[in-house]
Amino acid sequence: MLLRPDKKLVTVAIHTYEKAIQLKSLLEKCGIEVVIHNVNLEHPVISVGVRVRIKESDLAQALRIIEQATTLNEESASSIVKDKSASILIPIDFSAYSEKACLIGFDYANRTKSHIVLLHSFVSDNYSGSLPFGSDRFKEETKPVASDAEKLNAIHRKMHDFAERIKSDIAKGVLPEATFECVVSEGVPEEVIIEYAGRIKAELVIMGTRGKSKKETELIGSITAEVLDASKFPIFTVPENISISSVSKIKRILFFNNLSQDDLISLDTFTRLFDSSSLEMTLINVSEKKVKFQEKRNEAVLKYCQRLYPMHNFRIKELKDLNQIDEINRFVTDEHIDMVIIPTRRKNIFARLFNPSMAHKLLFYSDIPMLVVPI
Repeated sequence: MLLRPDKKLVTVAIHTYEKAIQLKSLLEKCGIEVVIHNVNLEHPVISVGVRVRIKESDLAQALRIIEQATTLNEESASSIVKDKSASILIPIDFSAYSEKACLIGFDYANRTKSHIVLLHSFVSDNYSGSLPFGSDRFKEETKPVASDAEKLNAIHRKMHDFAERIKSDIAKGVLPEATFECVVSEGVPEEVIIEYAGRIKAELVIMGTRGKSKKETELIGSITAEVLDASKFPIFTVPENISISSVSKIKRILFFNNLSQDDLISLDTFTRLFDSSSLEMTLINVSEKKVKFQEKRNEAVLKYCQRLYPMHNFRIKELKDLNQIDEINRFVTDEHIDMVIIPTRRKNIFARLFNPSMAHKLLFYSDIPMLVVPI
């Protein structure tokens, strides 16, 4: 496949000839044009240091495909990228903040023509699975315990009533129209959410969260926190006190980055999920260590973003102390930020307790919507 000579090429990987051909095949299946360089024409099979090169504008998508291909086979990785019938997973517990998540979720699904899965999970008295450390589900029962059949019937009635309210709100125009289905599943909620998101290959998981004052009392037992740490899919958190009812109202974005390749994947995920124009994008570097030539690297990131996403307005800002959540909240308020994007890595329970991530700090101490992208 030949690339136009006026397109800037970048090297996305350096492999042996055999692996370079495999990667070229995978990327081309996903619609990305590829050329390979440094091939030994006399003995191509034993070539080393073969460069796989693509257009710069395809870099973020290619990195995402390569990332998926590390855990999936080639066919699965390409099918996820090409899949047009995307599914949105919205875990619900019939609370007010579940309804707020549905308000945002149905608006998003209507705009992207996605299918919604409303998922409720429950733990029966006979459940034999393990409960996570810090769970609040060990509270002693003070009321007579209903049988599992009675509990299941009650849950299905709640789900039926919830679905009927959704249909009524769509008919009245309160909710945008979107296809949806309801699922009830037994198990620890965070585990069920993660497993089901994988089963339907969720494009996005939208989770309602309590207001800041209520969340501060449950720092360890939060279902959302557990899902953020283990999910392989982007999570969009919708606080109970969110002031917007439509994703089209999201105009000012705060993007925490650490000047790494993973940032490109996170930014590409955001632009793919939230296909909007003329957004105000503020980039803040959260690297724990100062790197050489940081100012130049900041400028390079800024120019890259401006070149690949010319529809948005980018700027770089610095905060004096990123460990002070009050300073971040002041910045969010003063700059009228509508949403925060955070690339995040998996952390175990002890790392979370002694070195909480930026996503955890904002989850528990802020009322700002977040898009958390696993890397």
